[in-house]
Amino acid sequence: MSINNKLFHSQQQRIQKYTKETNSYTFFNLLTSPELLSSVEELLPEHRERLYPPTETLSMFLTQGMNQDRSCQKAVNDAAIQRIATGLPAISTTTGGYCRARQRLPLEMISKLVCRSGELIDKQMPTQWLWRGKRVHLIDGTTVTMPDTTENQAVYPQQSCQKSGLGFPICRLVGVICLASGAVLNASIGPFKGKGGDEQSLLRNMLGTFNTGDLVLGDAYYGSYFLLASLKEKGVDAVFEQMGARKRTTDFSKGKQLDVEDHLVELKKPKKKPGWMKQSQYDNSPDTLIIRELKVKGKLLITTLLSPKEASKDDLKTLYKKRWQIEVDFRNIKTTMGMETLSCKTPEMNEKEIWVYFLAYNLIRLLMAQSALLADILPRQLSFKHTLQCWLAWNQHCIFTNAEINEELLFILIAQRRIGNRSGRIEPRAVKRRPKPFPLLTKPRKEARAEIKKNRHPKKVR
Repeated sequence: MSINNKLFHSQQQRIQKYTKETNSYTFFNLLTSPELLSSVEELLPEHRERLYPPTETLSMFLTQGMNQDRSCQKAVNDAAIQRIATGLPAISTTTGGYCRARQRLPLEMISKLVCRSGELIDKQMPTQWLWRGKRVHLIDGTTVTMPDTTENQAVYPQQSCQKSGLGFPICRLVGVICLASGAVLNASIGPFKGKGGDEQSLLRNMLGTFNTGDLVLGDAYYGSYFLLASLKEKGVDAVFEQMGARKRTTDFSKGKQLDVEDHLVELKKPKKKPGWMKQSQYDNSPDTLIIRELKVKGKLLITTLLSPKEASKDDLKTLYKKRWQIEVDFRNIKTTMGMETLSCKTPEMNEKEIWVYFLAYNLIRLLMAQSALLADILPRQLSFKHTLQCWLAWNQHCIFTNAEINEELLFILIAQRRIGNRSGRIEPRAVKRRPKPFPLLTKPRKEARAEIKKNRHPKKVR
């Protein structure tokens, strides 16, 4: 027996042993836990019996977010075939009823389910997944585009450098993601440009997500005085890269020396009040802050973890490397699941679509957390795409065969695929495959169609 087969066999035995010793699955049963079920019941709108009730509609919406073909027609076709397979009367495959049912789903219901599912996963984490007893939360921002409709442009205008009719509405979102499990804990959505659309403003809307004793990990954009002060007031620690403007003024010969290129410094409150801040908030902010500055492997970090015994330079260097995980998580949501380009024609429906993607993502993270717990490994060692593929294939088989799900076998399948240690991985930001030789659209589509109708398509340039 090869080494790989021996490892797989021992892992399979471990999972089988753990599942036999427990009466329930810690993470898997969160979906049917009283806490989450009560949240669903509270958030359900008043509704009469329809072909697509809210729970069925949300389930179909979630399936759309997990499939490569995310069209409403595909969702309705699958539902119609599923009804026939389970002995129910056939239904029409027109999409109008399902689209109207999606519009009736409350946005608040979906967003709260995302936060609630992430919170439940976060609370159930074993202590060995924590960093020095602290729950580490990653923060970062990203953007997604929407179909070019008048409604979307009004709320989420395209970039100012693009001509009218040639760009796409774009929105910015900031997410809070658990480092250990990868689950989305909260998110805030705003326009790409304009007041209240920057990452700092969106993050301020979510400060209630953090609890005393948590640790926040972010890039250089977040190391502002007032954010550090707000986190310290809540008893939350932070590790950020130093802002670019302050890097030039850093002098390790000043302050209290802790180690080579590692010291404590005092920050003074900015004399000018930010435009977003109320005067009372500014007055109540501390006049000074003590933070720790340290240089590790070419990066200048700042943190509120002031004691080298509590967190050494090597500890912080290793921890900050893990900040990259949120970039991978956003890639999983946007590229693997397909959220990068939204499909709805109105801002409200696009916001629902974003939250549905987050909820679908959390459900996959839920399976990964359970599998990792039973296999005695960390969730970050498992492949997200592999788990998504396993769940879709498994779920489809169970639907059409009316078979009961054997969670034990599903967790074994998920735990088989491990990802490698990709520390320090570097890839060029370029594509090898050339796009099709079509010219760029340089005028609104309506004008381009009229020109083609009049002059026909231009000859290909060889």
